[in-house]
Amino acid sequence: MNPAVPLRAAALCAGMAAAGAAQAGCGPDTAACTLPGGSYHVVLPEGAAPDAPAVVFLHGYGSSGAGTLRNTGMVDALVQRGYAVIAPDGQPRAGREGLSWDFHPARPARRDEGAFVAAVADDAAARFGLDRDAMLLAGFSIGGSLTSYIACATPDAFAAYAPVAGSFWRPHPDGCAGPVDLFHIHGWRDGTVPLEGRVLGSGFEQGDVFAAMAIWRDANGCRLQPDAHAQTGDIPFRSWTTCESGARLDFALHPGGHSVPPGWATLALDWFEALP
Repeated sequence: MNPAVPLRAAALCAGMAAAGAAQAGCGPDTAACTLPGGSYHVVLPEGAAPDAPAVVFLHGYGSSGAGTLRNTGMVDALVQRGYAVIAPDGQPRAGREGLSWDFHPARPARRDEGAFVAAVADDAAARFGLDRDAMLLAGFSIGGSLTSYIACATPDAFAAYAPVAGSFWRPHPDGCAGPVDLFHIHGWRDGTVPLEGRVLGSGFEQGDVFAAMAIWRDANGCRLQPDAHAQTGDIPFRSWTTCESGARLDFALHPGGHSVPPGWATLALDWFEALP
């Protein structure tokens, strides 16, 4: 993808700094940051200027915020670009290790996850002097699904959204609350969250990513066909850049399976910084 000259760059360049090794904790502290309802981890760019931007990244099923930070290739690439990485913790799984999210609006929730993620972003902005208006919400697998549901229900909660290998589940939403800037990437060979979805053993049904794109086009006031195509390496992009709302929608397929593909951090930040 060859985005236009980044329009956010002037606002973000003050946060550019070299990265240190990603360590789970609350910035310089080794323990997680806590707030009512849960916890999160954060890595800050070395020498970050006030009002640095951030990526809030939601982990997948059975992982954790600390697990997110173990993806050092992704985290270091984000921090090297001057972004803080905020990694919230999901909730314990009954009788099992690891954490998950109450992401599906049709199932009973122990916690309002949208409100919790927004509270994490607010807390991190106040605690570390980050720019709350320059935060990208992203997530992997079920974290990508939660990212999608938050974008749909509260479009203005974050500056933009970037779900990875996770989207709506069935029944698909009837519609969303408003337009969003959103970049979805998915593996062509994903067998865990297939593009068409699948029925799990419990009868719980994953959604269809192509149906989700139709929901986003409707929310953004986009025409049916994309108005731009591009390719970075072996990853093709379809882009809707002239939607009635002014919001941008991008959809990419990488050739791999259920993963955050190599280079995702660069792709996501190039996209984010090119938004008006």
